[in-house]
Amino acid sequence: MSSDNYRNFIHIELNVETVAIGGHYVFTKEVRLPFNDREILYLAGYSLFDTSCCGSGGCGYALVPGFIRHWKNKINADGRPVSGIEPVNDPAVQKQIERLVKTIESVPQVLFL
Repeated sequence: MSSDNYRNFIHIELNVETVAIGGHYVFTKEVRLPFNDREILYLAGYSLFDTSCCGSGGCGYALVPGFIRHWKNKINADGRPVSGIEPVNDPAVQKQIERLVKTIESVPQVLFL
């Protein structure tokens, strides 16, 4: 794992509604998940489409920033914790993580940054 293969991830405040054009979304939890002698960071949340002209609905999902390299080792100018995260680029590994997270969270969708 090379030192240039990770990026800073600014941790998101949980349980705070973010308004979007057709509704809003909320991240409800942040999880450090052991995976093959490493740790994955993922966020779980939901979105509601309640201000769309085309109807309403919602869904749960998980967002996977990647493998944790450095956990909350910095604070940004806004006072938010920052971690060093290595993206999950291998499609086979993404599939394994997707199956695992879907099982844990019962969400239909797992997205990778």
